[in-house]
Amino acid sequence: MSKRKNTSAVVLATAVALTASACGSGDDAKGGKEKPKIGFAISALNQPFMVQMKEGAEAEAKAQGAQLSVQNASDDASQQANQMQNFTSQQVKSIIINPVDSDAAAPAVKAANNANIPVVAADRSVNKAEVKTTVASDNVAGGKQAAKQIDELLGGKGEILVLQGQTGTSASRERGKGFAEGLKKYPGIKVVTKQPADFQRAKGLDVTTNALQSHPDIDAVFAENDEMALGAIKALGAKAGKSVKVVGFDGTPDAMKAIKKGTMNATVAQQPSELGKMAVRNAMRVVDGTTVDKQIKVPVKIVTKKNVDRFS
Repeated sequence: MSKRKNTSAVVLATAVALTASACGSGDDAKGGKEKPKIGFAISALNQPFMVQMKEGAEAEAKAQGAQLSVQNASDDASQQANQMQNFTSQQVKSIIINPVDSDAAAPAVKAANNANIPVVAADRSVNKAEVKTTVASDNVAGGKQAAKQIDELLGGKGEILVLQGQTGTSASRERGKGFAEGLKKYPGIKVVTKQPADFQRAKGLDVTTNALQSHPDIDAVFAENDEMALGAIKALGAKAGKSVKVVGFDGTPDAMKAIKKGTMNATVAQQPSELGKMAVRNAMRVVDGTTVDKQIKVPVKIVTKKNVDRFS
C-alpha cells in the first residue's frame, strides 16, 4: 500500500470512530436522548389495587419514554428503605415512593433529597420529609362518602364494625378521619368496635370473626379497603350484604363482583391505574424542571349495584 493510501485509510478510520463515539455518547439508536431512569418503591404487590397502580405506572413510563424500575417492599419498611438507598446510589433521575409506613419512609426520602434526586409520593404521603408532590386519592372525602352510604343503608340507625388499614399509613389515617367526621352528621350510627386488619383479606376475616363473638348483632361493616371487606364477607356468611351491610374502599375487580352478587353493598372506588400514571407523569415533569402542585388529588366515587356496570 502506498503512503498516500495508508494516510487516507487512517483518516477514514478516525472519522468512523468519531462518528460511532458521538452516536454512543448517551443517545439512543434513533439519535434521541437516553431514557431517564425512574425508581418506583411500592409498598406491596399482594393486593389488586397495588398491582393496578404498578401497571398504570409502567404504561405511562412507556408512553413517556422512561425506564421504570419497580421494587416491591412486601410491606417491610426496612426493606423499602434499602430499596430507596439503592435507587439513590444508582443516581436515578427521580423516585416514586408508595410508603409502607409514612413516618419510617422519611430518612430514605431525605437521603434522596440530599443527593438532589426529587421524590414523588404515590397513594400515601411521607411525613417529616420533603416530596415534590403527593399524588393520592381524596381519602378524606372518600371516608365521608362511606359514612353517608352507611347511614343510607341503615336508615339512620345501627351499630357498626370498622376495619382499619395498616397502622402508620396515611391512607388508613385519612380514610378513618373522613369516616369519623362524616359520622358526626349521623348520630344514630354507632361504632361499637374499631380494629386494624392491615388491608389484608385474611386478617379481615379473622378480625371480623373475633369481633362477632363480642358483637353478634352488628348492622354493618365499614372496611378501609376492599380486601378487608371481602374477608369480612366471608366471616359474615349468609348475613353479608343482607342483614349486615358491607362497605369497602378501593373499587377492585373482586369488590365489583361482590357488589353484583349482593354480598357487598358499596365501595368507594379509586382509580389505581390513574394514580400510577399520574405519579410517573409528575415525576417526569419534575425531572424536566416543571413546577408541580404539592398535592394532586384523584377523585373517588361511591359504587353500588345501581352503577356497578359502569365501573366493571
